[in-house]
Amino acid sequence: METSANLALFGGTPAVNKSLHVRWPIVGEAEKASLMQALQRVIERGVLSGHLAPEIRSLEREFAEYLGVRYALATNSGTAALHIALAAAGVGPGDEVITPAFSFVATALSVLHQNAIPVFVDIEPETFGMDPKRIEAAITPRTRGLLPVHMHGLACDLKPMLAIAETHGLKLIEDAAQAHGSTLDGRKVGTFGALAAFSLQSSKNLAGGEGGICVTDDEQLYLRANSARMFGEDIQPADEDAYRLDRALDGTRAYDSKSMGWMYRTNELSAAVARTQLRRLDESNQNGQANAELLGQRLRDLPGITPPRVPPGRTSVFHKYRVRLDATALGVKAPATLVRDTLLKALAAEGVDAVLWQTKPVPGQTLFREKIGFGRNGTATGVGCPWDHGQPVSYDLAQYPETIKLLDGSLCLFSQTYPIYAQPRVLAEQYADAFAKVWGLLPALLARAEKAPAEKAPAR
Repeated sequence: METSANLALFGGTPAVNKSLHVRWPIVGEAEKASLMQALQRVIERGVLSGHLAPEIRSLEREFAEYLGVRYALATNSGTAALHIALAAAGVGPGDEVITPAFSFVATALSVLHQNAIPVFVDIEPETFGMDPKRIEAAITPRTRGLLPVHMHGLACDLKPMLAIAETHGLKLIEDAAQAHGSTLDGRKVGTFGALAAFSLQSSKNLAGGEGGICVTDDEQLYLRANSARMFGEDIQPADEDAYRLDRALDGTRAYDSKSMGWMYRTNELSAAVARTQLRRLDESNQNGQANAELLGQRLRDLPGITPPRVPPGRTSVFHKYRVRLDATALGVKAPATLVRDTLLKALAAEGVDAVLWQTKPVPGQTLFREKIGFGRNGTATGVGCPWDHGQPVSYDLAQYPETIKLLDGSLCLFSQTYPIYAQPRVLAEQYADAFAKVWGLLPALLARAEKAPAEKAPAR
């Protein structure tokens, strides 16, 4: 019979062999050979940058083909890809964009970059995506777009969102930063909205070091996004016809900035790395899905534990594997955050690499809570741009109960350094063993935690 003394936290034998962990991104012998070949190509050409450089254009073409879209634009980050998507969609100062309260901050930051105002809505409790039922109530005459997020690699419920966007004349832009290869009804995410953005940051399923990709099927949106990526210049597809490798830094650009723009291009080496990793993307995703299936079968038998759910017609690439916790199923009454943090500590001692990854809704972060924005100049009062140019928007956290409940009562198994899609099956089995071991002893752990302060208190 398991007792708290068996826990590694108190001197017992850890359930997980930590040496089995595989660090991400994987750079095995095949990847090393491919990278060396790519590096050699780049060195021999002597071309390191430029929107028409060979590695960059090859990455754009290969990723567009992988998704089944017409156009892809490589950028220096996923945030930049989101920003140029919003710029291309015509989002501007004082406009509002509806987006979920649960995401990485870059989703909402990209809206601010256009001097537009993010309007947050709560999430679906089971799949963590923006709740379509809450969108209509958030629409105002200033609403210009919808920015749903495929959270943790699971395709979100896009169909009703697309219908809402069409009804209200809104542009829908997919934040697919965590969802390379996920599908909805057999079609890859990133192909449903007017535009979509992916991240190539090192922790992502498609790891390029740093970088991003903006995709679309619409030629005019592509041209506008490309212009925003490059100083607002009038970039035309015909420019590529005059491109010469031996004069890569010259070209025939008109150097005529016709609108606001940025320098969001990526570089040849990052593109070469991303091309190498793209070749193993499906294999990595399939490995993550197999590990997730194994864990799900084991964990869902534990009272009070809800592993990630993938609804019919959708797939997930499990960029994150988030587990929900309900200690009341064990007869325990304790604050959700205490349960979460106690479990996290005990799992770590067992050798499980688990993380929280976000502890508050995006609108709860200081930037949004205090509406600092642009132009506040360090003053303690007032709001910054764009909020000072728009209609009042409330970020009262009471509007996002499902997001708060999720973040207080869940944790992510595996981490960005050791993600689920890189790990061997035996490690997933050991994670399930460790979780079952710790969860079954949670009541004793919490009781011990409650006694600890009293035991340490000095005698009076």
